Formats: sequence, C-alpha cells, structure tokens
Amino acid sequence: MDEWDGESDLWVFGYASLIWRPEFEFSEERFATLHGYHRALKMWSHVNRGTPALPGLVFGLLPGGCCKGMVFRLPRARVADALSALWEREMPNAVYDPKSLRCRTSQGDVRALAFTLSRHSPSHTGVLSEDRYRQIFSSACGRYGSTRDYAQLTYDKLRTLGIHDSALGKLLQLVAP
Repeated sequence: MDEWDGESDLWVFGYASLIWRPEFEFSEERFATLHGYHRALKMWSHVNRGTPALPGLVFGLLPGGCCKGMVFRLPRARVADALSALWEREMPNAVYDPKSLRCRTSQGDVRALAFTLSRHSPSHTGVLSEDRYRQIFSSACGRYGSTRDYAQLTYDKLRTLGIHDSALGKLLQLVAP
C-alpha cells in the first residue's frame, strides 16, 4: 500500500495459485514476464499447504532468471478490499517480501505487486533432495489442500496458458503415478 498512489488502478502479478484462483475481482488480465525473478517451489508453508508438524511447500519468486505469469488490474475503487483479502490469503505469517516490480506485457510494461521470497528468509527451504520433495508431495496438507495438488494445479494452468515450467514438470515427475 505504501507504493500505491491511491489514485490509480493497481496491478498484481500472479505466478502460481493467483493464476488459477485469484479470488478478487479484476478489470483486466494480461500475460506478463517478470525479469529478475523465477518461480520456485521453495517456501515452507505451515498453514496453507502444510502444518507446523508437517510443513508443505508453496511457490515464491526467488531472485534470478525470469518468470512468465499473469498480471491482473484491480480497479482503484476495489484496491483496499481486494488487498485486505489478498493479504489474509498470501501473508498469514508475513513470509513474502511484497514488492512493486516492472512486468512486461504485449500492451506495455506495468508495475505490479509481486510476492517475492528472500533466500535469507527462514521460510526459504534451500536445496531439497528428491526424496524430501517426494515425502512432502505424499503427505503435506494444509487449510487450502495438499502441496501436491497445489503444484499440479499450477502446472496444469500454466500449460493451459502456454507457459512451460520445466523445473516444476521435473518435480511433479518425482511423484507421477
């Protein structure tokens, strides 16, 4: 909210569940590329996709590379209500570093709210083994469902949109039936 001028619409960058379940009204959506960050299933989730006893994983935007996703325009009159609900959903433990970042779209660049993750955050997993991913995919579940379903829903929606995420595809192959 500090970076929003209060006078204009607000853009939000979606790179995972915000793409397939935004839960806010928007007036426009566009394909977007965010340079300088990449989508990574490397953030511990003790609420949404896991529990304190059995943490799950959620996506974060980590520094480096680029990320294809969607930007959603929130009309100025709806920003306060939409951000309140978005904060409740995305920031139950204030683990993301929300930033206003430039996203490229075919209609021009926009500055959008993006939920990034610092590699120095205690919520960042660091390197996980394939066995650890298998364990998390097979058992971690939180208030919004399992880590496995979350990752699969994200992958499927990305593919539907024509966005190829080979790293996520490889992770899901670890638990393919």
